[in-house]
Amino acid sequence: MKYSTKDIAIVILNWNGKKLLEKFLPSVTKHSEEAKIYVADNASSDDSVDFIKTNYPEIKIIQNTENGGYAKGYNDALKQVDAPVLCLLNSDIEVTEGWLQPIIAAYNSESEIGIIQPKILDYKQKTHFEYAGAGGGFIDKYGYPFCRGRIFNTIEKDDGQYNDTIKIFWASGACFFIKNDIFKSLNGFDESYFAHMEEIDLCWRAFNDNYKTFYVGKSAVFHVGGATLQNTSSRKTYLNFRNSLFTLVKNTDKNVLGRVLIRMILDGVAALKFLISLKLSNFLSILKAHGSFYWNLFRLLKQRKELNQLPGYSKKNSIVLSYFIKGKKTFDCL
Repeated sequence: MKYSTKDIAIVILNWNGKKLLEKFLPSVTKHSEEAKIYVADNASSDDSVDFIKTNYPEIKIIQNTENGGYAKGYNDALKQVDAPVLCLLNSDIEVTEGWLQPIIAAYNSESEIGIIQPKILDYKQKTHFEYAGAGGGFIDKYGYPFCRGRIFNTIEKDDGQYNDTIKIFWASGACFFIKNDIFKSLNGFDESYFAHMEEIDLCWRAFNDNYKTFYVGKSAVFHVGGATLQNTSSRKTYLNFRNSLFTLVKNTDKNVLGRVLIRMILDGVAALKFLISLKLSNFLSILKAHGSFYWNLFRLLKQRKELNQLPGYSKKNSIVLSYFIKGKKTFDCL
């Protein structure tokens, strides 16, 4: 079928985010002509729902009964959305004029495209890419994600170098377009993740089912980032390290044992670095993440068998080796 902006449902997940909604909803309502806009509320205790009802009566509100994080929050809410194309949009994103048209053009260009991400720039420094997604996501053989425009903590300036439309491996959950039927056929996000890395897991499962994920650089949004959990948060450290191991076991190829062992050794190096830097909460978060991984291992292996995954995807051999040992700090050097 041929899509138009009328076929898009923009779904913003909210949890106690009245201030963010006040700041960023105006750009979404202004520049998203014809698209349906929803706010999925994760059992907020502030007055954000009343704020929407009063100021944006045209926005449809979906009220979840609990705060199940990003994964369960969207899984629950999207059961009530029947639009052909879903846009999962963070509440801390400013969209730009005409941002939806390039997305629709990409979907209409190739039927196998299931997931799309726009260019994601930093709201606080608009000349630069933003950490969560940047110019499109990739992953190395040990499950470390990286982006065009952002490798580990090295952020590139946007000089138009990623204004293209290309196939990528994963799209950022900050602004994540997916065909509704594909989301449902993949059973949505893995709710055990709560938040962080669930979009990479979903993209990997989509890849293993022969769907394509694309980056569309002609569409741009500005993301604040860290509005829910700061980058230094020990909770975020725990979720990132744990969920990355979950994703690797579920989706990588038959050499899963070797890859997981090397990944856990590299995690140990990261933990040691936190300890030396006296960041004890982050150090303990990695230990806790590994403990949770062991606790969930049999469940993950069962999921892996049920997924019947194809040979795993690996864009680069090891991004850790390239970045920290070979000094390759930007995507064009890889």
